[in-house]
Amino acid sequence: MAKEFKLTQESLDKLKEELEYLKTVREHEVAEQIKEARSFGDLSENSEYDEAKNEQGKVFSRMAEIENVLAHAVVITDDMYAADEVSPGCRFVVKDLELDEEEEYHFVGSQEADPMDGKISDESPFGKAMLGKKIGTVVEVEAPDGTIKYQIVDIKK
Repeated sequence: MAKEFKLTQESLDKLKEELEYLKTVREHEVAEQIKEARSFGDLSENSEYDEAKNEQGKVFSRMAEIENVLAHAVVITDDMYAADEVSPGCRFVVKDLELDEEEEYHFVGSQEADPMDGKISDESPFGKAMLGKKIGTVVEVEAPDGTIKYQIVDIKK
């Protein structure tokens, strides 16, 4: 069974736009670069040709990746989880009980995850631990340094 990719509608739309750009604009630009590099002659020592072919490979690889994600995408909707639970698409605030510090996170799909920017997915240990929890719940998360306890302070849908 193929892996499902949980995405917000906004993220799905961005991926569709990127794929359209790659197919209609970028692919043709790279084809022109290859055509121009071929005109320089001997391909065995032609760095412009090699670079253009590498870029073409990157473009086709990204297109295939996006098409795979779109083919197996599941759009996260508000009615998939209770309004008072941490769920994909919501923003939530947790308090680190050891450090007595609060941080806000945005629960996103795996393709959008960026922990350094506060965007987590259900594929991370932190995201798995938080999924479905309610305000006031103390959640233990396994980390390389040991177990960290967080309390859910707020949930915004």
